[in-house]
Amino acid sequence: MVHNVHFEMMTKKNTTLGEFIIENQNSFQYSSGELSKLINAIRLAAKVVNHEVNKAGLIDVLGAAGDTNIQGEDQQKLDVLANDKFIQTLKNREIVCGIASEEEDDFISINSNDENHQNKYVVLIDPLDGSSNIDVNVSVGTIFSIYRRITPVGTPVTLEDFLQPGDQQVAAGYIIYGTSTMLVYTTGDGVNGFTLNPAIGTFYLSHPNMQFPKTGKIYSVNEGNYTHFPQGVKDYIKHCQKEEGDRPYTSRYIGSLVSDFHRNMIKGGIYMYPKSSIASNGKLRLLYECNPMAFIAEQAQGKASDGHQRILEIKPTELHERVPFFCGSTAMVTKAEEFIQKYH
Repeated sequence: MVHNVHFEMMTKKNTTLGEFIIENQNSFQYSSGELSKLINAIRLAAKVVNHEVNKAGLIDVLGAAGDTNIQGEDQQKLDVLANDKFIQTLKNREIVCGIASEEEDDFISINSNDENHQNKYVVLIDPLDGSSNIDVNVSVGTIFSIYRRITPVGTPVTLEDFLQPGDQQVAAGYIIYGTSTMLVYTTGDGVNGFTLNPAIGTFYLSHPNMQFPKTGKIYSVNEGNYTHFPQGVKDYIKHCQKEEGDRPYTSRYIGSLVSDFHRNMIKGGIYMYPKSSIASNGKLRLLYECNPMAFIAEQAQGKASDGHQRILEIKPTELHERVPFFCGSTAMVTKAEEFIQKYH
């Protein structure tokens, strides 16, 4: 019996991302195949960006020929390049009706003049989260969020299609470009992680049914901003540092949301980016970072909050809206809320 279970897990882990998408398509309530094609497009763009991220490390180390390459072309910043690659790939596949990116001032309408255009999905994306860490070879990532449009199919998308609460997401995920490259995503039926085999360019299921431990011993926050935090957040940090029971906790902060979130989901912990006297609404953007990560967290038995309410219930009012963010193991987020709410 043990042998059979082991064999089943090994077989499952040999599943490619493409095979997994096909096998699980029917578990998605809108099983028309469009979402599967969309995830596949993101997979393709992720492989291209992964190649560029790895190459950028070499270029930085070896030095670049000024601001232009040998052909005299201007070199692009990697976050801009990643933005272009994802948008270009999604446009070429003709499977979305709109895209919003953290790198763009406004949303992009796709095929808005084509009356036969029947695409139903909009994508919101942070093309390269943590890109300031590239030049010091720290892991970075891509975050994506997918919604079904709410305006009539066949008409140009509007801002309304993008300003939906996070609980309306049909899929969300991230790609982490680290010691190995992983694509982690959910369609509302659990969270699964796929690791890229660079030798053949294929993602394989490596982390089935990912879940946050109910509690953990890691807290992730930029303590350099401690003096600017609200008193409730200061009190929670002191709680984490106090040696009592299974405390003190360990402080681990990479400064790349994808990396900090990924580690905490595997090991147990809380990620915090609170509001402060220098950032009244925090730094993270609701649509491109908080909503997709909150959806993944809840699907992985975790919790995400702005300190007072569930992230996924916030009604967005603008594309680049920022909110405080507390996300991770349920018990730790709940405890942080308790400290924060003492002062309100």
